[in-house]
Amino acid sequence: MNRSHATRVTRRRRLLLAILLAVSGHAVAHEQGQARVWLTTSDHSIALAEQAALPLTHDAKGEVRIDVDASQRFQSMVGFGASLTDASAWLLQERMSPVQRDALLKELFGREGNGLGLSFSRLTIGASDFSRHHYSLDDPADGKPDPQLKHFSIEPNRGDVIPVAKAALAINPQLQIMASPWSAPGWMKSSNSLIQGTLKPEYYDAFARYLIKYVDAYAAEGIPIFALTVQNEPDYEPKDYPGMRLNAPARARFIGDHLGPMLAQRDTRTQIFDWDHNWDKPQEPLGVLGDAKANRYVSAVAWHCYGGDVSAQTPVHEAYPDKDAYMTECSGGTWEPVASGGLTLQARQEVIQSVRHWARGVLFWNLALDENRGPQKGGCDTCRGVVTIDSRTGEVSRNDEYYALGHASRFVRPGARRIASTETKQDVDNVAFRNEDDGSRVLVVTNSARQPRSIQVREGKHAFSYTLPARSLATFVWAEAAP
Repeated sequence: MNRSHATRVTRRRRLLLAILLAVSGHAVAHEQGQARVWLTTSDHSIALAEQAALPLTHDAKGEVRIDVDASQRFQSMVGFGASLTDASAWLLQERMSPVQRDALLKELFGREGNGLGLSFSRLTIGASDFSRHHYSLDDPADGKPDPQLKHFSIEPNRGDVIPVAKAALAINPQLQIMASPWSAPGWMKSSNSLIQGTLKPEYYDAFARYLIKYVDAYAAEGIPIFALTVQNEPDYEPKDYPGMRLNAPARARFIGDHLGPMLAQRDTRTQIFDWDHNWDKPQEPLGVLGDAKANRYVSAVAWHCYGGDVSAQTPVHEAYPDKDAYMTECSGGTWEPVASGGLTLQARQEVIQSVRHWARGVLFWNLALDENRGPQKGGCDTCRGVVTIDSRTGEVSRNDEYYALGHASRFVRPGARRIASTETKQDVDNVAFRNEDDGSRVLVVTNSARQPRSIQVREGKHAFSYTLPARSLATFVWAEAAP
């Protein structure tokens, strides 16, 4: 086969693949010679709306230059999403009609039409602050210890979390679900309560079996758990909702001597992520990864956004390059700087910068809350969901987090690789990807400034120009250049 004929065959194959993907709703079709553009402004007057396509030329102008290089490839992506908390699941199941619920779940987890294609989520093992009451999955009526876990039950989740998670998986079978406990059962702890305290060493074995029973029980319901953390925010003991302090030496012992070996003996692919807390104490995950026993069982470090700087993810990754990174919780809300930073802050920090600092997945906190930022019992009364569901009518409002996620999740498919792109300044931030199924490029860019910014984007001989409105978020998609 001569070179020109091979090139024509390759082009025909790519065209056929693009058509098949577009028809099946799994890709945004793209034309050779142009970049497609979707835009959201901070006031939502333009909201994930496609704009006029941009011609790819040999020349482009703009005050900010972004060079994209697909030959430099980094982590593969699991995806983007939010936590299906008890509150979120209850609102979806109990405060929406079946028609409303089905439409919203398809919009969030599906890829057809304008679906966001969320492919990553998180469940709470027992109650969090966004539950209507406090509970664990092993609460004996008499309050006595139950080391044999005879009272273990996922019954509290059967009315809402389980059916909603199953519905999401039916829409998107690629959905990856992790799970985190906010507390061990009270009888396992020094406080003898779900509130505060730490895990007693004599119950390390029982708690490991508790987590494995959870994984098995959910698997039996058709909900595979791809990863566990051993404790949500283990450096914090909240006073009015479930929590448990578990420092690095304790987590290393628990993982290395108990949970890790138990999981390793089983025919399961459930991973262990360490930390699940803020950027401001990287020494905590480093302490666990530095433990030889625990290290072999930990596959990733999970991060939250409420303290420190996102750049903390990179030194930990560089110290242990075989360990992945994930952003597993960040909430929008009414506090500063989130309130004034809004859309561009959420997109810049959680979506763009966390991925530039090695995150394979990004999770916001509650998938849905109601008009009163609940239901919740203790904890954050100023948090905001990705969407707001009116508990009286079931009507849906889409918040900044929805658009921050959507500008990545709708276009970056699971398995996509982050590729090199210029780290820009002047209030402009970006991250680039290559979808592995068809080679398409995806560039997500924010302009946090209060005035427009013109950009020029270049990949090899191809370039395009665009002017980003003040405080806006854009996604650009273009086809892989023909050889």
